[in-house]
Amino acid sequence: QVQLVESGGGDVQPGGSLRLSCTASGMDFASYTMRWFRLSPGKYEMVGEITTNGSTNYEAFVKGRFTISRDNAKSTMYLQMNELHPEDTAVYYCNAQLLSRNFWGQGTQVTVSS
Repeated sequence: QVQLVESGGGDVQPGGSLRLSCTASGMDFASYTMRWFRLSPGKYEMVGEITTNGSTNYEAFVKGRFTISRDNAKSTMYLQMNELHPEDTAVYYCNAQLLSRNFWGQGTQVTVSS
């Protein structure tokens, strides 16, 4: 069965960095568009995506602070987050999409606080 597992979340001070990982199993990872979403009280939004050919797109609030990458050999997507703000506090979820197939991870908490 398909499984997506996020890791790398935690507590960080404003201005700090974190790298999240999303490791997939049970699927042909290279064939899927991968996305990061985040959920905070009252807000649910996409962070960005990486396509099968490695092209990336980001939401405006990222403003060059975040970078999405993927390693198909490891079936893993990454989210490098720099210059973190308290507003980035959320549960971060990865998503895999291919045509009508959609899979989600369980989420990893990121808390940005001094």
